[in-house]
Amino acid sequence: MALYEHIYLARQDISAQQADSLAAQFKGVIESLGGKVEKTEYWGVRSLAYRIKKNRKAHFTLLNIDSPPAAVTEMERQMGINEDIIRFLTVRVEALEQGPSAMMRKREDDERSRSARAERAERGARRRDEAPETEEANLG
Repeated sequence: MALYEHIYLARQDISAQQADSLAAQFKGVIESLGGKVEKTEYWGVRSLAYRIKKNRKAHFTLLNIDSPPAAVTEMERQMGINEDIIRFLTVRVEALEQGPSAMMRKREDDERSRSARAERAERGARRRDEAPETEEANLG
């Protein structure tokens, strides 16, 4: 069987639960045709670089798939029919990425950098509180 990374964009006006049910629906299509979905990642609602079918935002979902090509073709056919799917892209890969995808790692890194910035700002505020005494000593 072949390995694929598949990303699809769903309309912004559906709920997160409906986006999850779409992922479950497409996972069912793959499994019914002898494939297996190794990993499903919901990336949330993100802004698009340009309008697609009058949408400025979309629900992004990644599927790592191990299946025969016929299963992927059928899933793509059903996505083309579904009105909630704006775009999709399937790429055949040599090996599936283990652990979180680059988008999920980026989100974790952003959260860490925000907390690090807050920590540095807090240290800076403490230093500023202590600074007037040392500045007076330096001026004299």
